Amino acid sequence: MKIIWAPWRMAYIKNARKPRGCIFCSKVRERRDSDNLLLHRGRHGFVMMNLFPYNSGHLMVAPYAHVNSLEGLSADSALDLIRMTNLSLRVLRTEIRPEGFNVGMNLGRVSGAGIERHVHLHIVPRWNGDTNFMPLFSETRVIPEHLRATYRKLRAGFRLAIHQEESKLIQGSGRGPKRTKSQP
Repeated sequence: MKIIWAPWRMAYIKNARKPRGCIFCSKVRERRDSDNLLLHRGRHGFVMMNLFPYNSGHLMVAPYAHVNSLEGLSADSALDLIRMTNLSLRVLRTEIRPEGFNVGMNLGRVSGAGIERHVHLHIVPRWNGDTNFMPLFSETRVIPEHLRATYRKLRAGFRLAIHQEESKLIQGSGRGPKRTKSQP
């Protein structure tokens, strides 16, 4: 018999009832990013890991605005949601090297939204063969890496990606070091 180790599931089992209030609003206000698996705070939203992932690296991108649909977002918030999604995809490609992604939203309970009152986007990294018999026959998913290990890896990746973006902006603005013709 093989044993599947997924200790973070116990918190879900013990607290199967839904939390009071909005999990996105409460977690982002707490300012305990590591404890809450927040990876990045943008201008109009944030990226956090899913505490009960479908796969390693399952991320959620959410606006700070508490709205239940994309139509309720300002143009700047909607654009920032896409920017943070692109940033997340780059970090995931670099840090955990998936072969593909499922990216999408569940708007409304009938579409499968677990948190239907705060719009958010899911990014689920995928690998060839990551779907096997376990979910079909035993309602069990196998997550190959501990959440905290994935968090540390992705958090470092987000910091590096943000630093690289800022460096490009500074160089493009003329405030950075001047390039000479001999530099590549």
